[in-house]
Amino acid sequence: MCAEKIQRFLMAIVLTISMALTAYGYTQYGMALQGFVILMIVVWAIKDFCPSLWVFTKLFGTCTKK
Repeated sequence: MCAEKIQRFLMAIVLTISMALTAYGYTQYGMALQGFVILMIVVWAIKDFCPSLWVFTKLFGTCTKK
């Protein structure tokens, strides 16, 4: 596994947890988690820097081009 794929899986897992929290009645926590993900994506878009991708690149390396 490489950093980019791990980061995408992590984002999907966090959004799934957010959806589950909202569905089980923990709306405040679900929306807070979803807001955090949205904020990180906006930071990534504006600054072209994603903290989780940076950490995963250091740990697992980047994907090689095919």
